[in-house]
Amino acid sequence: MIEVVFPRNQEQAVQMAAYMKNHFDFAGVQATERKQLCKALLKESKKMSYEDLFDLIIFYYEKKEREYHYLGIDLAIQNVKKMTLEEVLRFKPYVIKNVWWDSVDAWRKFFGLWCETHFEEMPVVFDAFYGEENFWYRRVALNLQLMFKNKTNTELLEKAILYDKNTEEFFIQKAIGWSLRQYSKTNPEWVQQFIEANKLSQLAVREGSKYLPKQ
Repeated sequence: MIEVVFPRNQEQAVQMAAYMKNHFDFAGVQATERKQLCKALLKESKKMSYEDLFDLIIFYYEKKEREYHYLGIDLAIQNVKKMTLEEVLRFKPYVIKNVWWDSVDAWRKFFGLWCETHFEEMPVVFDAFYGEENFWYRRVALNLQLMFKNKTNTELLEKAILYDKNTEEFFIQKAIGWSLRQYSKTNPEWVQQFIEANKLSQLAVREGSKYLPKQ
């Protein structure tokens, strides 16, 4: 099996760590180079059994440098459409491991992509994150349907937003605004009415109203 080992660039590593508030160590590999270095392994991963793939993803996700965490999630995304519901939800605990907004949003993409091709089971995935004590989980629930456009289940979107509308956490309020802003591209009337009917934070309103017609 191909094993990816990222070269170290100390100068870039320091800059990348600073951008992420020094939450993680970095090897210092930029995204374009990282994707090129991982290309062969991502291709090879398509032929792996689920258990071998799961072990490989966790192997990289438990390494020290942040680039390996990105690789782990990329491997999951590469193979998500062939997974079962149980196999997908097995990755839930890793959303809050090595946690910061970048990895949470990447995991959200993983779960969202699966839901796009298993739409009838999307509410089950939503329920796995909705109402959780850890706010990072709830961010996934808020943004799970981010790319669903006219397939968006507004009942679930509303449920997630109202649960957290008074939560002071910045990353939650940002997620509320993001979900509304994205859906406003498809249904601006619904978003406008929702904002008017509910007392949302200034941040959520500002973000959610970005593409709405000016009053």
